[in-house]
Amino acid sequence: MIASFVRRRWLLAALALFCCACTATGAEPAPAGSDEVFRVVLLPDTQFYSEKYPATFVSQTMWIRERAKADNIKFVVCLGDIVQNAHIEEEWVRAHMSAWILDGVVPYSSVPGNHDLVVKDKVITRDSALFNKYFGPQRFEKEPWYGGHMGQTNDNNYCFFRAAGRDFLVLSLEFAPRDESLAWANQICERFPNHNVIVATHSYLNLQGRTTGQAKVDSTANSGQQMWEKLVCQQPNIFMVACGHVGGVNLLVNQNLFGRPVIEILTDYQNLEQGGLGWLRTMKFVPTENKIYVDAYSPLLKEHNTNPKHTHTIDLDFSKLIVPRP
Repeated sequence: MIASFVRRRWLLAALALFCCACTATGAEPAPAGSDEVFRVVLLPDTQFYSEKYPATFVSQTMWIRERAKADNIKFVVCLGDIVQNAHIEEEWVRAHMSAWILDGVVPYSSVPGNHDLVVKDKVITRDSALFNKYFGPQRFEKEPWYGGHMGQTNDNNYCFFRAAGRDFLVLSLEFAPRDESLAWANQICERFPNHNVIVATHSYLNLQGRTTGQAKVDSTANSGQQMWEKLVCQQPNIFMVACGHVGGVNLLVNQNLFGRPVIEILTDYQNLEQGGLGWLRTMKFVPTENKIYVDAYSPLLKEHNTNPKHTHTIDLDFSKLIVPRP
């Protein structure tokens, strides 16, 4: 069975390389609107805002709402740990009201972090009842940009957006995803081969690189490194992985099995005073320059963090992003 799996993956890799070669020879024309400049916002761990500083959470989503049109914000990627205490419903109500500000204005994802799951006997369980009460499928299923979910919960889900003449898919995966969740994610990537995929999950990178273990989680958990091996590097249309969980920022760019670059980015400000002071990150995609301009901004402080670890550029060859077929 393992040998068959490996053969199948390498056949997919060969096919993708062939398609890349065709693109390089000019077989794929530039899509209409391919020069469009757009932004994606990374909204990291809001746990302490939901617990103690709800006005900060509101300042973030209000700023996104107000800037959505002028900045051409196409999507808000939430990175988990929505609340601090999964069993305290008041925190979920605050988070719900803060996220509600975005409804009908800009598409956004949701994904549970470890603090969004019930802890029992010092072990993080898969109990996401309150997450699904407030951020379950019923919250999103009427939205045209919502794709679907795995099983009965929204712990693993996917959404769509379109920008620069290309189709994008945000694939949100549960904290320390199980093998069955990664298998489902592989199926989604293969089901939408013409979509450029951003994977969002709570824990993937730390300050040194990909995580190699998940503390206090049951044996079904996969680390960041295992996610890379079982999912990310296996799929030609995954070009980015975004995560939180570990206080700080980090950036890796590695090649997948198809020779394509994958951007891996960590964003988490929870260790700062008052739970993070409202810092978030915007990613400005500029196709004509083959650049992503990453900016750290706090709507609460109305300040930019100009430290090059937080505000910098990432090279992205837009000609290598997948163009939708007619």
